[in-house]
Amino acid sequence: MRKFILMNLIVLLMASSMLFWKTVTDLAPPPETLSITDFTLQKVQLLDRHATPLTITYQNEWNIHDYVPLHEIPERLQQIFILAEDKRFFEHHGPDWWARWHATWQNIKALRVVRGASTITEQSVRMLHPRPRTFWSRWLEGFEAFFFEKRFSKADILEFYLNQVPYVSQRRGVVQAARHYFDRDLDTLNIKEMMALSVLVRAPTRLDLRRGTQEIKTPIARLAERLLALGILTQEDYQAILTMPLRLHEPHLPVQATHFVNYIYTSRPAQHLQTQGRLYTTLNDSIQRAVQQILDQRVHNLRNKNVNHGAVLVVDHQTHEVLAWANVGQPSLDKPGSQIDAVTTPRQPGSTLKPFLYALAIEKGWTAATLINDAPLAAAVGTGMHSYRNYSRHYYGPLRLRDALANSLNIPAIRAIQFTGAGQFLQRLHQLGIKSLTAHPDYYGDGLALGNGGITLLELVQAYATLANQGIFRSLKVLRDASSSHSRRVFSPEISSIIADILSDSDARSNEFGRGALLRFPIQTAVKTGTSTDYRDAWAVGFNHHYTVGVWLGNLDQKPMSRVSGASGPALLLRAVFAELNRYEETKPLYLSPQLVKANICRTTGQRATSDCPSRIEWFVPGTEPSEKIIMATADDSIIQTPLYLRQPSPGLQLAMDPRIPDEHEAFALILSETPLETSSVEWLIDEEVVGTTASDVNQFLWSIKRGTHVAQARIWAIDSEEPLTTPVVRFSVK
Repeated sequence: MRKFILMNLIVLLMASSMLFWKTVTDLAPPPETLSITDFTLQKVQLLDRHATPLTITYQNEWNIHDYVPLHEIPERLQQIFILAEDKRFFEHHGPDWWARWHATWQNIKALRVVRGASTITEQSVRMLHPRPRTFWSRWLEGFEAFFFEKRFSKADILEFYLNQVPYVSQRRGVVQAARHYFDRDLDTLNIKEMMALSVLVRAPTRLDLRRGTQEIKTPIARLAERLLALGILTQEDYQAILTMPLRLHEPHLPVQATHFVNYIYTSRPAQHLQTQGRLYTTLNDSIQRAVQQILDQRVHNLRNKNVNHGAVLVVDHQTHEVLAWANVGQPSLDKPGSQIDAVTTPRQPGSTLKPFLYALAIEKGWTAATLINDAPLAAAVGTGMHSYRNYSRHYYGPLRLRDALANSLNIPAIRAIQFTGAGQFLQRLHQLGIKSLTAHPDYYGDGLALGNGGITLLELVQAYATLANQGIFRSLKVLRDASSSHSRRVFSPEISSIIADILSDSDARSNEFGRGALLRFPIQTAVKTGTSTDYRDAWAVGFNHHYTVGVWLGNLDQKPMSRVSGASGPALLLRAVFAELNRYEETKPLYLSPQLVKANICRTTGQRATSDCPSRIEWFVPGTEPSEKIIMATADDSIIQTPLYLRQPSPGLQLAMDPRIPDEHEAFALILSETPLETSSVEWLIDEEVVGTTASDVNQFLWSIKRGTHVAQARIWAIDSEEPLTTPVVRFSVK
């Protein structure tokens, strides 16, 4: 008998030793810290500059974006969780063996699992070391929980648990669950909602509130009875919990900036700038919300004008940071075009490129007082002719550059690009960060001055921010902690100041825009509008001492609006945005370079003021102040410097006779370039034969056209000259 007992004891000892050894070898050591750092980051969360979320992601393994310290979790919510999940939490040392045996006995009596007994500590262990749910895994979790509590305090464990406990839809922690079901923060939850969060962790899928709230009523009622018995609830609160419904709300972001977020994700943000899976952007949540509301309201008011889309970009040009990036509405499959970002979609900019053209012209020798001839102008386009006109179809004759730019006149702009050259203007636009214009200068031709190539609102605002920043270009920033990009000077401070002064001069723009208050801002602001062909695009761009703002309105399917121009559509929106930006800003004027020279000039001649002409103050780059001689800019650089030529026909021109008009009544105008010479007469030659003669003050002749290939010339007889001047030969054809 002794031998038998001894043998059994030996077997039991060996079995116990083996069990102990397996337990020891299978135990996972507690982590060094409960801070979740050792994980693979699936997706970075984007925040605005003040830590307001712009995105929410649940693709990461752990809750790293909505982690809150224990002291920020309402004490009542903590009490409810402890009572519901582990009422002896502050008494046991990891596993609650008494609760385990009690649960086992209840399950045996019921012949099914009716109760678990995992403590909060054991559930935390299970999250860190997931295993299949077996008796052995439960045994190991008990021992691991014991060692877990040897290393971490109860407060640390409870904080970890409440932040990482899993719910449905990949949500973790009470913050994410509260937002998922109720779209509320923890401190705004009522007691029944807190109870629901504590009950849901028992069976997140089966009790999922999105499937219905009926299933959870019974466990909430049982929990309410326990809270009532413990004095945590009053009888009145208890009755209210039994009757009040759980009201669910769809979660939403506090700031809607979907296109801005997509731009950052697709441009591959610098991962080294992220902290704990978060990346701070430059966006300002309050400005973004205000601008979004203003934009949506303005487009809504213009629906009857067939305006369906729009975008606004706000930049702090002192830091070159993007503060607001707004598109009409929010991306939706039900809204055509809403998934296209109008901020980064190339559109024809209309007249908004003219300030950069005139800045280049001033750099090459013109001044704000240079006279430009605003008269009818036609130029060759391919093998045809194009007649340029101003928006109002009115011509003002010779007028100063200041007035030409301020009134956004087209013909002076064409003369300006003929002076600077389309190639040099395109190169300067590239230096301003406008990369969408990828074609050869010949592709755009003189029409580049009028915005015949597509660019983005982002590029346009970046270029205007360069003018606002005294001519220094820096790429716009979208990440708050990114280092500043390399800067380069594109225009001098003096030229930038002159252009800004012109664009803020309400008096100078009165010819075309009147003296109304729409473009006359309370704080000095440089403003430029633009409209593309057939009203497909309407723009307004401006900057004051602090901000640069760009607005675009139109239709992303290229449909025209109903006569909505830059001045009638986006200008009011631009004014409203600046009013919001200036609400708490100190009033300051635009920067004016101290190197500029001030001179009193005659408004009509652009020269030094005399007693018999209306005068005004004008600013000049040092050394360019006007002399007594009138300088007039023309389509062919200047009257004195450029040789004579036939402006019409242009080389290679192809004309087609109109079958509706008798041949003998069809005529074509031969036009001579402007000449500084005093002439007595002009002879017009077709195929080396004189077909007509005009007086000295007439620079064109109507020729009765004939089919065939022809050669045209003009012979100019100057006073006090025995030999005439002859223009170069121009070949053209008539079909």
